[in-house]
Amino acid sequence: MADSPGDDRTLRGDATPLPDSHHVDVAAAEAQFHELERALSVRSRQADSDDHPIKERDLEAGEKREETAFDLKAYLSSSNDAYQKAGLAHKHVGVTWENLQVDVVGGVGQKIYVNTFGQDLMSFWLTPFRMLYSAVQSVVPAIQPELPLTTILHPSSGLLKPGEMCLVLGCPGAGCTTFLKTIANERKEYARISGDVRYAGIDAHEMAKYYKGEVVYNEEDDRHIATLTVAQTINFALSLKTPGPKGRLPGMSRKEFDQAVRNMLLNMLNISHTANTYVGDEFVRGVSGGERKRVSIAEMMATRAHVLCFDNSTRGLDASTALDFIKALRVMTNVLGQTTFATLYQAGEGIYDQFDKVLVLDKGRTVYFGPTSEARKYFEDLGYKSLPRQTTADYLTGCTDPNERQFAPGRSVADVPSTPEQLEQAFLQSRFCAQMHDDLEKYKKKMEVDKSDQEAFRKAVIADKKRGVSKKSPYTLGFTGQVRALVIRQFQMRLQDRFQLITSFSLSTILALVIGAAYYNLQLSSAGAFTRGSVIFAGLLTSALDTFGEMPVQMLGRPILKKQTSYALYRPAAVAIANTLSDIPFSAARILIYDLIVYFMSNLSRTAGGFFTFHLFAYGVFLTMQGFFRTFGAMCTNFDSAFRLAVFFIPNMVLYAGYMIPVFQMKRWLFWIYYINPVAYAWVGCMENEFMRISFTCDGSSIVPRNPPGVNKYPDGLGPNQVCTLFGSMPGQDIVSGRNYINVGFGLNVSDLWRRNFLVLLGFFFLFQLTQVLLVEYFPQYDGGSAVTIYVPEDSDTKKRNERLYERKAARRGKSAEDADLSEKEQGGTTRRFNGKPFTWEQVNYHVPVPGGVRRLLHDVYGYVKPGTMTALMGASGAGKTTCLDVLAQRKNIGVVSGTLLLDGKPLQLDFARKTAYAEQMDVHEGSATVREAMRFSAYLRQPPEISKEEKDQYVEDMIEVLELQDLADALVFSLGVEARKRLTIGVELASRPELLFLDEPTSGLDGQSAWNLVRFLRKLADNGQAILCTIHQPSSLLIQSFDKLLLLERGGETVYFGDIGPDCHILRDYFARHGAHCPPNVNPAEFMLDAIGAGLSPRIGDRDWKDHWLESQEFKEVLAEIERIKHSTSSDGEEHKKLTLYATPFWNQLRWVVARNNMKLWRSPDYVFSRLFVHAFISLFVSLSFLQLGHSVRDLQYRVFGIFWATILPAIVMGQLEPMWILSRRIFIREASSRMYSPYVFAIGQLIGEVPYSLLCAIVYWVLMVYPMGFGHGSAGVGGTFFQLLVVIFVEMFGVSLGQFIGAISPSMQVAPLFNPFIILVLSTFCGVTIPYPTLATYWRWLYQLSPYTRLTSAMVSTELHGLTITCNPDEFIQFNPPSGQTCQQWAGEFVDGLGGYLANPNDTTACRYCQYSVGDQFFLPLNIRYEDRWRDVWVLFAFAVFNFIATIIASRFLRYAKR
Repeated sequence: MADSPGDDRTLRGDATPLPDSHHVDVAAAEAQFHELERALSVRSRQADSDDHPIKERDLEAGEKREETAFDLKAYLSSSNDAYQKAGLAHKHVGVTWENLQVDVVGGVGQKIYVNTFGQDLMSFWLTPFRMLYSAVQSVVPAIQPELPLTTILHPSSGLLKPGEMCLVLGCPGAGCTTFLKTIANERKEYARISGDVRYAGIDAHEMAKYYKGEVVYNEEDDRHIATLTVAQTINFALSLKTPGPKGRLPGMSRKEFDQAVRNMLLNMLNISHTANTYVGDEFVRGVSGGERKRVSIAEMMATRAHVLCFDNSTRGLDASTALDFIKALRVMTNVLGQTTFATLYQAGEGIYDQFDKVLVLDKGRTVYFGPTSEARKYFEDLGYKSLPRQTTADYLTGCTDPNERQFAPGRSVADVPSTPEQLEQAFLQSRFCAQMHDDLEKYKKKMEVDKSDQEAFRKAVIADKKRGVSKKSPYTLGFTGQVRALVIRQFQMRLQDRFQLITSFSLSTILALVIGAAYYNLQLSSAGAFTRGSVIFAGLLTSALDTFGEMPVQMLGRPILKKQTSYALYRPAAVAIANTLSDIPFSAARILIYDLIVYFMSNLSRTAGGFFTFHLFAYGVFLTMQGFFRTFGAMCTNFDSAFRLAVFFIPNMVLYAGYMIPVFQMKRWLFWIYYINPVAYAWVGCMENEFMRISFTCDGSSIVPRNPPGVNKYPDGLGPNQVCTLFGSMPGQDIVSGRNYINVGFGLNVSDLWRRNFLVLLGFFFLFQLTQVLLVEYFPQYDGGSAVTIYVPEDSDTKKRNERLYERKAARRGKSAEDADLSEKEQGGTTRRFNGKPFTWEQVNYHVPVPGGVRRLLHDVYGYVKPGTMTALMGASGAGKTTCLDVLAQRKNIGVVSGTLLLDGKPLQLDFARKTAYAEQMDVHEGSATVREAMRFSAYLRQPPEISKEEKDQYVEDMIEVLELQDLADALVFSLGVEARKRLTIGVELASRPELLFLDEPTSGLDGQSAWNLVRFLRKLADNGQAILCTIHQPSSLLIQSFDKLLLLERGGETVYFGDIGPDCHILRDYFARHGAHCPPNVNPAEFMLDAIGAGLSPRIGDRDWKDHWLESQEFKEVLAEIERIKHSTSSDGEEHKKLTLYATPFWNQLRWVVARNNMKLWRSPDYVFSRLFVHAFISLFVSLSFLQLGHSVRDLQYRVFGIFWATILPAIVMGQLEPMWILSRRIFIREASSRMYSPYVFAIGQLIGEVPYSLLCAIVYWVLMVYPMGFGHGSAGVGGTFFQLLVVIFVEMFGVSLGQFIGAISPSMQVAPLFNPFIILVLSTFCGVTIPYPTLATYWRWLYQLSPYTRLTSAMVSTELHGLTITCNPDEFIQFNPPSGQTCQQWAGEFVDGLGGYLANPNDTTACRYCQYSVGDQFFLPLNIRYEDRWRDVWVLFAFAVFNFIATIIASRFLRYAKR
């Protein structure tokens, strides 16, 4: 069996000779190149037109491409020869590793438990004690705890020479990724790495310091900038890795070199037709998943590194493309002398044979390392049985899997090494280990004596560098070159992200129009003085705080930054500088438009100097705050902690800008904040710029005494016995100079404009640029690290259930699979009968709308699924497999479906979606639920209500056992690996006891072993009566035989075959052989038939289209007859008619489980809830500290109003946090709603109910820290009034929650939702009567005043607080004037005081009358259209707004899903 044949034959059946034990035979390589030459042909697509270089492509439709031959070997050989002739040094880097061991933090068997809100709250109070304790620990090393370490890679040794390829194999968790990362020198996420790794004799430390980009790791996930095209992505990598003049051929320019390499990569990976297509991601439509994987590979190859580590790089590629990629890798490794390591899942025999060596790992231990050709024989000699048609890679992995392996006849666990330790020991005593150690010693000695490879490598690296780059730098390009390349990339990215550009410009312009219109055409009179300060403050603050959105953007870009800096493309610091520079053209234009509108609409000083100085300060503060928020984005590990930190600063920046509280009135122990606040310098600069250019006329309400309504006693202008109350007015003068106004009122000096304010603002700008650079360069925060499974602590119920599961698992262990199944049946165990129903479809067609018409994606598809059978749905990429499954499962909501679909012989009923299960390819689940909770949720809501809860719970336990998820039953879903999550997806669907099970590519992303386990499990279900239809990708010959029937589609949704597969696929092979496609005995039939119909890169066999063969075949006629038989045998069944319902359970039951899950989710999301509580507490506390224990003066009255006005910020806080949460929940709801688990009304109500307890808690904390420190409740309303304020705060909190949820419901994505917030908050707060008092509000804006909920909030709170509050002026607050001679103050000003309120402190004096503006709080708010009697009306109107939002959210949830399929 050692030479068990596999997929190593070409379509014509000519077998390639087996390689020798060390290198791929050159003759074998030659034969393969002719094959590859044909396969790797350039597929160039004609551009639609030159006007549309970036195209969106329909991924479901096949395309015609032109072919021209591309010979990779010839290309690489010729360019390599030319390089050698030119005297350019080669880079040959052999890798050796000795006793390599990797440890991570965490003890063996130690579980990490989920953190909850309660724990977070507790730990917050203990933080000071913890900090103190850790400080003591750092001083006294003796009390430092020893962290428990677990070894995940046990001592391993080996060597790989230049020009060799090593395949790393193992089950999930074996340590393959850890091994690759360690070899690639990516060591940061591990606690300790011991042992010696050398690259051409250079140690790992030196390699990381000087040659970082020469050893690279290609991770499993594809991370790219979605809005760049494929060509731009590769050009960027090349622009940073193009060798200097000494590293290129003489006479070859940088541009020519880049173009040659780019075209070679695109041709080699067969993606040249995608050059002008976006790379795309989940949100941006772009290239397909397989093509995106190839872009990742191309980007890595563009670095021209010589030690390459590929982690599962063929994921998402079909079998023939994967083989072509590995062959291309083989050629590059041979010709360029690279050293290549790769882990691959589901590797076919053809792929396996390309490698020289194979390393097999089991739980971190090396159980084999040696030639690929001898590995199978080694394990057979140990006593493992080999299965026919099982690929060597699957066999080797299977030998390390206790569930999968089989012992040779007559052998058992007793005499075959089967534990990881025993297998490792067996290898250490084998000749392969001795040979490896011998080779290792020889190679090390050679490296010590013969340094030619090492010197050539060092020389080649130095030659690659551009002129002026330090020899010690690991980068090819200098710092300025890196910044330039990044600026170009960021500029392209922003320019191509049209949506973001349009929305940011539109939003900014709308905000400017709102502010401009609110303060339209301010006059140079008393009324225009304070409002000028308001418009400058509002204008500056809105644009400055708009940069808050930079924080999440910084964090989202981290994975790409991590990958590209590990390739040594650029220094992290270059990104920080490039971000600022590339953003300037866009932000400069945007802020200029914004400033023009605000400045000229509000009639600020209309001079060129005035405007451009204002613009300079406004743009300066924008850039400074952008740097400020980016600094936080770079500093914090997650968004919630950044959000907390930012909120720590924002209230201070607003309060201490000098507008709300002039600097000389600030608390002495807090006024220093003003001097470290960039917003303050910008606002002061703009104020000085404006007021140094203008003067005011004193008139109207600024003259004391003046005529109240119905009195005509006083002069209309400013008379000799009247005074002007504006700051800086001179006695007897009705013109007030702007300079005096700001000097007296705010303590500002216009001569500070340039010498202080501008220079300090500039200093802040450079400071925040520097902090970004330092943080990104020296303290990088990267997400991720090693994956850890997180558990929920057991309760008494789950503990009992887990013990039962473990008992049953232990009973099964040690028995073979057959024995276990037998004993299970004897015990009457978990093997349940499923009530599968037959499902037939006839003449199914599907048309979708496309620009310019409709396109047909499925054409006349026929077939059926019977209970107890498994049907595979296969086809080329783009043949419409998933489309067909979606149509049959009734999941499509766009396009037109025609044809006849019958379940159990009857037309599909209302409850079809609920009674069938569809396991989708994307594993979308509620991440904070455990595996058991997720499956129970599905069972409670999808099984009929007459089944008891206990029975449903027991059914879920059975499913956990069947799915082999016993160890993960209490693990949180978000922490599961790919395979476990895939099994959970199937479990959640099975929990509904479906009549029919659909699965979309359940094996993609799994290794061969997991895929086999999964299909074995599906087979078990089918054998127990389940009807299964399943699309499948890249099946091995063993997998395909597990299915009973096959539906094969070709491009255009045409049927090629539907029928039995047969043992060893003989029925399927016979069908193809009859039509001229003979499958060689050693080729995987699944791959062969795809090649035969022209699905891969090869042309189809035969000159007729395979769909025509099918339509004329006897098999097609039999399918039609069988469908008729099924219809007749089922439709006659008598069955009592139950009332059909859309959902399995009634409304209240749905609500109960949805609310329970929501509550659990929030309790387990402490970051989200605690951030919200922290922010409420902090803002309230900080505002209260600034206005501590307010008295009865006029100034304190003003501060009471400001303190109340801060409550309007609450909805803004809540909305910013809540919208992303809502949209993520909606993704899960869309998946669950397609299975009719619960209604959209339940979803929306459940979301709101979940938020209520935390909203109440936040409101109470805010109220306590507002009312008592500020000293509220001294008016007529008394202490009862303060409790009324609590009601208002609760209602405003509920308004914020309902508004945030409504915006989430109408927004298509997380990027769009936050764009609404600034606009809504600005409009509501500008027109609520505080910043612009109601009497001065333009008539045409008064409808907005009535419409703003904030009007009700401020009216209710201000009237309650100020009603009956006695006002006593401080000495400096009295307005002084002299009465005409011979009159007392009372005689002269009495009528004025009686008519307009206030009081005279000295009514009987004849000089220096002292007038106080207010005597009681009511006199302040009555002119502002606020009435104490209306406070209850106002508070219920505010509540009505919240109710309206809530109802609107429910309606939006019902009709807006943003899920097109």
